Amino acid sequence: MKGYTVMRTLSLALSDIKLAHSVFAMPFAILAGAMAVPAGASAGFVAGVLGLIVACMVLARTWAMLVNRLADAGIDAENPRTAGRVFASGRLGKQQGWLIALGCAGFFALVCAGFWLFFENPWPLVLSLPVLGWIALYSYTKRFTALCHVFLGGALAVSPVAAVIAVRPEMLWTLEPGARAVLAIAGFVLLWVAGFDVAYALQDLEFDREKGLRSIPAALGWKGSLWTSRAMHAGAFGLLCWANVLEPRFGAVVACATLGVGGLLIYEHVVLARRGLAGLPMAFFTVNGVVSVLLGAAGVLDLLV
Repeated sequence: MKGYTVMRTLSLALSDIKLAHSVFAMPFAILAGAMAVPAGASAGFVAGVLGLIVACMVLARTWAMLVNRLADAGIDAENPRTAGRVFASGRLGKQQGWLIALGCAGFFALVCAGFWLFFENPWPLVLSLPVLGWIALYSYTKRFTALCHVFLGGALAVSPVAAVIAVRPEMLWTLEPGARAVLAIAGFVLLWVAGFDVAYALQDLEFDREKGLRSIPAALGWKGSLWTSRAMHAGAFGLLCWANVLEPRFGAVVACATLGVGGLLIYEHVVLARRGLAGLPMAFFTVNGVVSVLLGAAGVLDLLV
């Protein structure tokens, strides 16, 4: 019975955190990790470091999302769109939620220690607590800045940089061309995520204004937010093109994927302009999921070829 209770508690806590949404950041972490793998590395090394990166990504995202739901429980309870979430509705207590979140943080640090234990790289463990703090910060930013969307983008943008540090940190310290390409990809992720989060936040425009919460939709309204989102995505596309130039191993596959991403971003904004909030499921989840998987797969394929 106790085991059933524990599993039910975990299931409830994770019910608001869709694992499938890891697709927004995971492909970029895997791609950056693959870019950092040294020439001639063994299959065991590649499988080991990429496996640890995937585990870190799942644990870090779970930590960050639980912190978000716990921090916003009171706000979510007053918002009809989010009132059914487990902590907002009271179906699960905050104490239980924090225990699970801290457990994820502990396992994250333990997995980071694996890079030191198996690959003699202490940096993931050294930086584990600062990373956890950074990705949790977003949950509190809407209380004091309309740039909360940029903080969310920054939380996801750290993933490719962290992956390089986990695989071959000297690549980043020396700023070789591949490292500069990773930084351009991180910049793409920041602006891409911030841009679609601005659009997503349009659902709560009136609620945010009523409760005094900060967001770009609350500050700029519908049209201003859409234009801000478009500008962010234009900047993101520019950084992605720059990454193509910086990384000599990227070829025709990534170039075609980049053009495809440009088309998908345009399509996303056409859907939002024509359908408004009704177009969010397509624009937010489907299109952006395709963007991340397309780029990640194309980059790894080009590296292999």
